[in-house]
Amino acid sequence: MGAKFTNKINKIRTFALVLVFAGIIVMYLGLFFQTSPLFMTLFMLLGFLCIIASTVTYFWIGMISTKTVQVVCPNCEKQTKVLGRVDACMYCDEPLTLDKDLEGKEFDESYNQKSSKK
Repeated sequence: MGAKFTNKINKIRTFALVLVFAGIIVMYLGLFFQTSPLFMTLFMLLGFLCIIASTVTYFWIGMISTKTVQVVCPNCEKQTKVLGRVDACMYCDEPLTLDKDLEGKEFDESYNQKSSKK
């Protein structure tokens, strides 16, 4: 059984979601420091910054998502987005590429890096 690959857009969206929950947890931890206004304010600000970072990340991936190429996955036959030279289907994690030179080769995410023009 081969390695499990995930779509880059979904990875970034998951990271943004983790930032939202981390921000809420950090803000909640600030409630334990109600006797110290300095620590409470610090935790609230750190949590708020995590949520702002999440908002920026969601906006950024939304802008990138509009520039992706939409293809039909040969495995599940659903329409998915390909970001970069190689990516995985958003639904079934099938490795995908639009580069004719990479067809038939072993799936490697390092193909997206500019230095790997093998």
